Amino acid sequence: FFFFFFFFGVRALCGLSAQAEQFSKLAQTDVSGGLIGLFDGMNSVKKNRFGEPAREVKTVAVLGAGLMGAGIAQVSAEKGLKVLLKDRDAASLAGPFGEKYLEDNWDAKLKKKRMSMFQRNDASAHVFGLTDESEVWRRHFAKADMVIEAVPENLDLKHKVMAAVEAATPDHCVFASNTSALPIRDIAAKSSRPENVVGMHYFSPVPSMKLLEVIPHAGTSRAASAAAVSVGLRQGKLPIVVADVPGFYVNRCLGPFLMETTALIGDGVGLEALDKMVQARGMPVGPITLADEVGMDVANHVRNFLAAADLGVRMTGGGSRGNPMQELVDMGCLGKKTKKGFFVYESAKGGRLKKSGVNPEVAAKLSQFVERDLELTEKEAVDRLLGRFVNEAVFCLQDGVIENPMDGDVGMVFGCGFLPFTGGALPLIDAFRAG
Repeated sequence: FFFFFFFFGVRALCGLSAQAEQFSKLAQTDVSGGLIGLFDGMNSVKKNRFGEPAREVKTVAVLGAGLMGAGIAQVSAEKGLKVLLKDRDAASLAGPFGEKYLEDNWDAKLKKKRMSMFQRNDASAHVFGLTDESEVWRRHFAKADMVIEAVPENLDLKHKVMAAVEAATPDHCVFASNTSALPIRDIAAKSSRPENVVGMHYFSPVPSMKLLEVIPHAGTSRAASAAAVSVGLRQGKLPIVVADVPGFYVNRCLGPFLMETTALIGDGVGLEALDKMVQARGMPVGPITLADEVGMDVANHVRNFLAAADLGVRMTGGGSRGNPMQELVDMGCLGKKTKKGFFVYESAKGGRLKKSGVNPEVAAKLSQFVERDLELTEKEAVDRLLGRFVNEAVFCLQDGVIENPMDGDVGMVFGCGFLPFTGGALPLIDAFRAG
């Protein structure tokens, strides 16, 4: 027995020694440093930097029962918040991206045993559908602590719904806009309570995407900002506070990335090849699929808005290729939501959509934008794409769009899936030993 314990004890010690040696090597790698930094960033944004809100938010009203509005309603109801989901009429409220979207998502979670029947029914019971067809919505909104608008990106429309809401809600009610690019100060300009106006930019699909950008404008009160961060945390989000500039942070970085995609198409890189290259480097989705997910109309709106605002040549590339995204919008190829964008989509089980190949109409149209074939290697093409991401992230840190590098890294990884093993765009610079 002594020999047995001695023999296997020595082997165990040798194994532990080898593990310790290899672990110490791993702990010193750039990947380890990046992931530890990302973990620290996640913990940092889970603390409300504005302190506890003056009044607990118990009732959240969501304007617009579209894909974003329904997603916001879902994550709110699942965490016990009372949700008032409002749209213009019953058909819009009950549509495929309204109440039906909620019920389908909860049924899917129930089937996968990600929630119990009690939890599913409890979440459903927390959502109250309202429409403009009945004035009863005003009585319910009189008890709202926060209103999150998720209407289309039109400043006049946002002013219109804000005026109607402010007339029906109590003085303490926070008005949060889910705009993806419009300046919050412009939205607040027509508000009767501008100190209560704040930006809360969610990412699609809301139930899956962890990031939330909270955007106070110059006149936003600390109480409104605290309430926005508090609700985001309760919804299970990772809220980062960003400056009120065009595109905020993630879209400001994402815009040039998508524009570089069209530039690479003009330099002879194929659609499917681009997606595969980027995914091979470690991104969860390629830029072509991402554009289809976001929606061509939204991506094109952000492109035009940022180019006209302050990014200029950083959004257009300075070339003469034109704007392929506008061409796709004109063709009605808006992406996944219309079942055709860069790719064609078909219905699958559970009401989901799956790719069925490159859209031949789009491929034919894009061939007109190919100016040359540079025969780029995979590394050259991907480095060009990631370089635009990294470059813009540095500008954002330099210009005070984000408060610190950790917020920037959390935003990049959880907002658009930037290479998680690098820890974010800024640690990637460190990995290249740029100083």
